[in-house]
Amino acid sequence: MYRNHHNFYVYILSNKKNGTLYIGMTNDLERRMFEHKHKFVEGFTKKYGLDKLMYFEHFQHVNDAIKREKQLKNWNRQWKIDLIEKDNKGWNDLSSDLFN
Repeated sequence: MYRNHHNFYVYILSNKKNGTLYIGMTNDLERRMFEHKHKFVEGFTKKYGLDKLMYFEHFQHVNDAIKREKQLKNWNRQWKIDLIEKDNKGWNDLSSDLFN
């Protein structure tokens, strides 16, 4: 049976302050960040070294997370930067808190 009530995350990665941005979605943020940090994820994030978690949001329903991911991907770059800097002015890697 398909479950759509769980934990889902929309996240933004970068490689440095004001660097390249990547928006993704996962049902396990800790595992996904481990994969990004160890370059297990082929493609865009590996090519550009995007392994720093700048921002994330939690959702209980997959459809809400998908909707938000699509919305953020359609935002212009400055809106994404403003979203990150609202709670993470120093562009700190938030994933360090996931692994403690």
